[in-house]
Amino acid sequence: MHKRFVARCCALLMAASAWPAAASLHARPSPVRHVVLVSIDGLHALDLRYFIRFHPDSHLAALAAHGIEYTDAHTVVPADSFPGLLALVTGGTPAVTGVYYDNSWDRSLAPAQGPCVADGAHVLYNEHIDKPDGSGIDPARLPRDPAHGCRRVYPWQYLKVNTVFNVVHQAGGYTAWADKHPAYAIVQGPSGHGVDDLYTPEIGKDGEDQMDTDVITASIAATETYDTGKMRAVINELQGHRHGGHARAPVPTLLGLNLQSINVAQKLAGYQNAEGMPSPSLDAALGHVDSLIGELQATLVKQHLAASTLLIITAKHGNGPIDPAQITHVDKARLKAVVADAARDEPAQLTTDQVALLWLHDARNTGTVARTLLADRAQLGIQNVLWGRRLALLFPSAEHDNRAPDIVVIPHPGVIYDDASASKRAEHGGFSDDDTHVALLLSGPMLPHPGWRLRTPVSTTSVAPTLLEALGLNPDALQAVRQQFTPLLPGVAWTHLARH
Repeated sequence: MHKRFVARCCALLMAASAWPAAASLHARPSPVRHVVLVSIDGLHALDLRYFIRFHPDSHLAALAAHGIEYTDAHTVVPADSFPGLLALVTGGTPAVTGVYYDNSWDRSLAPAQGPCVADGAHVLYNEHIDKPDGSGIDPARLPRDPAHGCRRVYPWQYLKVNTVFNVVHQAGGYTAWADKHPAYAIVQGPSGHGVDDLYTPEIGKDGEDQMDTDVITASIAATETYDTGKMRAVINELQGHRHGGHARAPVPTLLGLNLQSINVAQKLAGYQNAEGMPSPSLDAALGHVDSLIGELQATLVKQHLAASTLLIITAKHGNGPIDPAQITHVDKARLKAVVADAARDEPAQLTTDQVALLWLHDARNTGTVARTLLADRAQLGIQNVLWGRRLALLFPSAEHDNRAPDIVVIPHPGVIYDDASASKRAEHGGFSDDDTHVALLLSGPMLPHPGWRLRTPVSTTSVAPTLLEALGLNPDALQAVRQQFTPLLPGVAWTHLARH
């Protein structure tokens, strides 16, 4: 381990001397001129393998036949949308991005309203920070930073490290991204200017329990229509326009989007068995995503971009449980009541899905709360509770990090903490294999060994440095890559490809 660490440090020093901080685009020869990143929420490695097996004539099967499929790829934990997306575009885990969830707590901030005092604030970066008409972010709903004149903290200002969009933009490339909430402007990076064409149509609140039929995510069909609109935006960009299809713009060097219909189908319809056989509705959602991928491929061919474009298909997170027999709903109010009984005025923030993250007002209560939760583990579906030194193996200590949770509750597989009336068949956010074991496929005619399936364990954090390397840029331009020594994905030597 020591030798590898020293070798990596030497490599970083050599890279720093060989590359300027902001290298020019394609400064190093590469056959790749464009990268399209497609993040498909919920897409497990198992789902991709199933679909290719039973749909051998599909577009995804064709991509796999011309690419590299990483069958043991895992996203970061907690496996929520924000940490998962940031892993893909920064190369880092929450330990360096500072973003643990889209619903978290920061001990150094002040709430959106009231006295501007650093007593801690709820940091909620989802649809709840939208303007009333849904046209963008409402500053009045953002937390404030007392250390900087009580300024409002926008999502991109909350991110501690830069993104691939920052690096490509700074190198002279044109960038674009499409996602589900205006809060996903976080991909802009700390500068706030990483994405030239950002498209974030509001998908609305989570409606998978169908209590509000007006919500897009209460319907698989409505979500498919929503996804189709975002893919249309990407196709417009590949055709030399901005996402709306009217104003002319360069074809992006780096672009991509997030798709939601599989995620919603997993929650509404789920799987038929523990082997991962999808329900008919989920299979249809997979087919719809495949058809969108087909439109993307056809556009690349029509625009004469296919030979120079690397396509990356993966997921921010999975969803679980896959096994329908494991589905167990535990009322999050019961969890919160146990915490409140253990320590007065606690917690400061409780975030739940297939995990429970707790931030406390008083760190001295940590041990008491954690042990109380363990004592009630049978009633609360708890498999494990992490705090103190054990939690510090994953994240910076809460004593020294304003954002790190004090306690992480890991439930048994299949346990979802939600409202008592919830009926969803899957959720994400946790540490289980169903949450983290995602699809990862690189495809393009420039890749060697067509149809290669690599079983080497990899992290989705390796996507960010790999796509920069593919564009002839320095992966170590990413701050998270330097801090966490994030490796490239194995199987491709980009400089070797350039010589051929």
